[in-house]
Amino acid sequence: MEKDFTPSKRLSNEDLAPDKEQKWGWYSIFAFWMSDVHSVGGYVFAASLFALGLNGIQVFISLLVGIMVVMLFANLMGKPGQKAGVPFPVVARMSFGVFGANIPAVIRGLIAVVWYGIQTFLASSSFIILLLYFFPNMASLSEPTFLGLSYLGWVGFIAMWVIQGIVFMFGMDAIRKVIDWSGPAIYIAMFALCIYMINLAGWDNISFNLSSKKLEGWDAFVQMFIASALVAGYFAGPTLNFSDFSRYCGSYKKLKLGNWLGLPLNFVLFSVFSVVIVSASLPVFGEMITDPVETVKRLDSGLITVLGAMTFIFATVGINIVANFVAPAFDFSNVSPQKISFKAGGFIAAFGSVLLTPWNLFNNPEVIHYTVDVLAAMIGPLYGIILVDYYLVKKGEIDIPSLYTESPKGLYWYENGINMKSVYALVFAGLVAIVTTFIVTDLANYSLFIGGAVAALSYRIMMQSSSVKLSTLEMSKQKG
Repeated sequence: MEKDFTPSKRLSNEDLAPDKEQKWGWYSIFAFWMSDVHSVGGYVFAASLFALGLNGIQVFISLLVGIMVVMLFANLMGKPGQKAGVPFPVVARMSFGVFGANIPAVIRGLIAVVWYGIQTFLASSSFIILLLYFFPNMASLSEPTFLGLSYLGWVGFIAMWVIQGIVFMFGMDAIRKVIDWSGPAIYIAMFALCIYMINLAGWDNISFNLSSKKLEGWDAFVQMFIASALVAGYFAGPTLNFSDFSRYCGSYKKLKLGNWLGLPLNFVLFSVFSVVIVSASLPVFGEMITDPVETVKRLDSGLITVLGAMTFIFATVGINIVANFVAPAFDFSNVSPQKISFKAGGFIAAFGSVLLTPWNLFNNPEVIHYTVDVLAAMIGPLYGIILVDYYLVKKGEIDIPSLYTESPKGLYWYENGINMKSVYALVFAGLVAIVTTFIVTDLANYSLFIGGAVAALSYRIMMQSSSVKLSTLEMSKQKG
């Protein structure tokens, strides 16, 4: 098999080409997950599990089981990216074809655009707290509105939009430095806020049972199973495109260590802080507050208010950059590498997030439910197809030159650059996941896994009769 394929300009640019240095260590992967976990959404999510009727021990078991599932898939999804040094859309070329990979890339990119806008809007709420603390006269801007957002809201949103854009503009090295420092800084601030709230409430008034219901036996097991599935679903997006970051890691061993520290250990510890603060809000304010921004806003201490607001700004910016800026940057660049660079792809996503007016989406749960859930129904099938292809069909082998060539001799050319079998599996499993989400609602919490399983099985069956010769993969073993 010819190996010296000339890279196609339609498939490669500096950002999509394999990373040769791979200078990230375990700490950078650990910090990546800290940035992904430490967010307002993560805080609210951990506390919201008590609404299922679970007690503290049951919630923490569910969190641990769910995050272990996330770690398993992070290890699986990150391996091909780390091995070849390529981002998610290039990894997807192995199963979808060199041009067919634009399908999963655009799906993931659109989901990221929606959440990028929403997370920027959430970060702006913390920024506005700071503005009003130092410039109380700006409260007059909270009344007039434009496109559904107050003038003060626009000031906060644009400020956060610009700050994130500046960080992103300096590239992946700058992003790595931000996530390396932001995670630990957030821990310090969360610890301070936790101690402050415990001091106000009194340790005797802190309870890890925040539910008004009490479940036992089978009912408790079912709700714990649902909670674990929700944890896995919460991290489905960033885990899917984890190759965007694992590509920079020096070894798979370092990658797994970073995942271990950044997921089960970090996630459970952050959840403990979150639950303690939420629990303390009940005796301090007379009601349970699950929104950390609202908690900070109600505190009398100026220092804690400023510290808390800055904490949630850093937290939200961190998750937004790693989960919702980098992903569409690579995804949209993959569509037209010579016209769209990594930075251009990121700013396409950023501008698109403004056009969506995310505050209107956030304030209309029904619209965001249908918009995000239809797109998210495709995430499970993408997992199933890519993992089955890499581990079972391709046996863990990657022919890097074939990822960037338009030659029909390339291993990932299939039919005109598209593997229709993966497309059929995606459409079929996606429809199953949508039906599960909106019609068979009792199974809605498991749509990620159902879609993934259906796609994996259907793709495996179709590829067994494929004309792709696996013997060529054996030849590729001799490459290195």
